[in-house]
Amino acid sequence: MGTTPTVLLVHGAFADAGSWSGVIAELQNQGIPVVAPPNPLRGLASDAAYIASVASQIDGPVVLVGHSYGGAVISVAGTTENVVGLVYVAAYIPEEGEGLGELQGRFPLSPLVSNLSEKTYPVDGEEPAVEVTIKAKAYPGIFAADVPAAVTKVLAAAQRPLAASTFTETASAAAWKTKPSWALVAGADGAINPEVERFGAKRAGATVVEIDGASHAVAVSRPKEVADLIRDAVRATT
Repeated sequence: MGTTPTVLLVHGAFADAGSWSGVIAELQNQGIPVVAPPNPLRGLASDAAYIASVASQIDGPVVLVGHSYGGAVISVAGTTENVVGLVYVAAYIPEEGEGLGELQGRFPLSPLVSNLSEKTYPVDGEEPAVEVTIKAKAYPGIFAADVPAAVTKVLAAAQRPLAASTFTETASAAAWKTKPSWALVAGADGAINPEVERFGAKRAGATVVEIDGASHAVAVSRPKEVADLIRDAVRATT
């Protein structure tokens, strides 16, 4: 029997590694090694380089799991030699040379696009750059409609902003072309049009699971189902 891969969970925008808490508990209960580092959210190339660095320093095989924008990150970082599988959770799955704005622009836009709040952040030696968050009042319906209201208020307050440049930056690689992939489509996603998720999963030849009624925060609301798909990927790559 081969070595059980370590699961490396990559969160997306407007969230942090804590959003994986329920999934982590499920995987740990099954004896699957798991790590959930912070995703910097400062740019696709730099974020992917960071995640690739984390993966390459793990002994043994790695299954990368990306939520939302994290899907784009693992598509690039997944070319790392010891990565043996990719799992996309309510995620973008870009082609090499494709930007997220281009990908989602092929389908009707989700409510997310018109409910972003822009602020700036300092960049050493350059002009301030723009970052975005979801407007607090819109956050529950867009991001976490099936999560209890008290939890959603905490998630909205703790959301991490995404550099606006990530929408136009293009993916330098598409690891799903050479690594097996799995995808979970959140059927009631208000942040990414589910059609974007379905299109990317089909193009990647991924093994697909769709959860009707699941919001973008499916890892929070349906941790067992998410963990089950990840477990399937781990077993298939062990």
